[in-house]
Amino acid sequence: MISLPKLRQMRLLLALASGLILAFGFAPYHVPLVGWLAAATLVFVSLEARLPVALLCGMLHGVAFFGVSVTWTYTVMRIHGGLGPVAAAGVWALMVMILSLFSAAFSVAVAWISRRSVRLACVAAPFLWVTCELGRHHMPALGFPWNLLGYAVADNLALVQLTTVTGIYGLSFLVASYGALITWLLIERSRRGLKTALVVTVLLMAVSVVGPRFVSYDEPQHTARLVQTNLPQGHYPSDWMEQYAAELDEIQRLSVTSPLAATRLNVALIVWPESPAPFYLQDQRFAARVQGIATAAQSPVLIGHIAWKPEEDGKLHPYNSAALVGPAGEHPYAYDKIHLVPFGEYVPWKGVLSFAEKLTQEVSDFWPGTERTVGQLPTGRFATLICYEAIFPGETREFVAGGAELLVNISNDGWFGRSLGPDQHLAIAQVRAVENRRWLLRATNNGHTVAVDPYGRIVARMETDTRGAIDVPFAFRSDRTLYTRFGGWLEWLCVAMSAMIMVWRGKMRK
Repeated sequence: MISLPKLRQMRLLLALASGLILAFGFAPYHVPLVGWLAAATLVFVSLEARLPVALLCGMLHGVAFFGVSVTWTYTVMRIHGGLGPVAAAGVWALMVMILSLFSAAFSVAVAWISRRSVRLACVAAPFLWVTCELGRHHMPALGFPWNLLGYAVADNLALVQLTTVTGIYGLSFLVASYGALITWLLIERSRRGLKTALVVTVLLMAVSVVGPRFVSYDEPQHTARLVQTNLPQGHYPSDWMEQYAAELDEIQRLSVTSPLAATRLNVALIVWPESPAPFYLQDQRFAARVQGIATAAQSPVLIGHIAWKPEEDGKLHPYNSAALVGPAGEHPYAYDKIHLVPFGEYVPWKGVLSFAEKLTQEVSDFWPGTERTVGQLPTGRFATLICYEAIFPGETREFVAGGAELLVNISNDGWFGRSLGPDQHLAIAQVRAVENRRWLLRATNNGHTVAVDPYGRIVARMETDTRGAIDVPFAFRSDRTLYTRFGGWLEWLCVAMSAMIMVWRGKMRK
């Protein structure tokens, strides 16, 4: 075993490089192998490092990774929040630094354990990685499980099927385990170790290349119409409905008429995106439009809108909501978004971050819903994930465990602009379909509007930045995966194992 003193001076450079290359493992790039290489590199540079150096390695990795992969947050602050360039850059930088603390914690923990036992540190690394990702997920007010390591390989149709057992954290664990194993075997430099590394690598490559051919298909039984409104983002004057009457007439026509010329399909559901404009069902003009669509198409319409409801203070407060409008004018289903976007739909820690009030000036300060309602259609049950909610695996699982046989994700990704955000958001949502073996219908304001089968394939999609409608296939499914049944057992096992290893290390003699 060697401590690699000759490479010690390169730790910081390697840590920075690992973060940069990791960013290109995610959508829209999906560069093969970089996720595996980046995880191995961060483990490598952390081993036997002095704790301040390990801290800096983790921070550099995180700043490089998050600094590149979540650049879209700057766009959101400028477009959605109305902040100036300096203030938007400040919010983005603060977010990157906070997220980087979790990769820093990983590096410090690996370094601390390795100063007693390098082998134990490599064993601990995948457990620690998932634990740190879970910490990022459950961070108070700012939980952000965006671009978890597992998403870097989730575009592989064979590998992503593991999530039906473990959820997305199983893929993170797999990639981190490979990185730790390869690092240990290369450090050990025995002939047997190098052979083992080669065999493991070949097996993973074989699964990745050949495995997708053996992934099953699901037979669709119904058709839904997804409407992409492509309405502009910005200020909404009081006469917005009058100014955009022509555009709304066009969207209403697209919602009723089949995109296939001279074909009239009996669609089971028409879906509009998360509210891209001042849409209120309390507004009789807007309600009449939606009712007209449902009546003309003789199909229920799922619509995103802003619901104003009285609360205990006697005032009306806004909710980011979804509602189902039936052909006869009935409203059999409503859902209020539970997991709001920090700095987008509400401002956490207002006393400290008073400047961030600007971020909600366009959409007001939303109130969170409290109930995960499941809707009933004549042919099956569905749940609605509103925008950001699709990035939370446990919350989607709760909908399915509660009886949802179809997932519908409505989103307004127009706030991202043409940044990396929409592609990453779609890639994350695809995994929710696989984890729970459910069809996922995704309707957005300007893209990506798609249908995803229960195995993660995109079976239909619309072009981005266009107005139109697409008829997509889907089916209702009532079976439950192991992940749906037992939830996040793996991530909590990783937390327990991490704690046990840290305690064990504390009791070890040097």
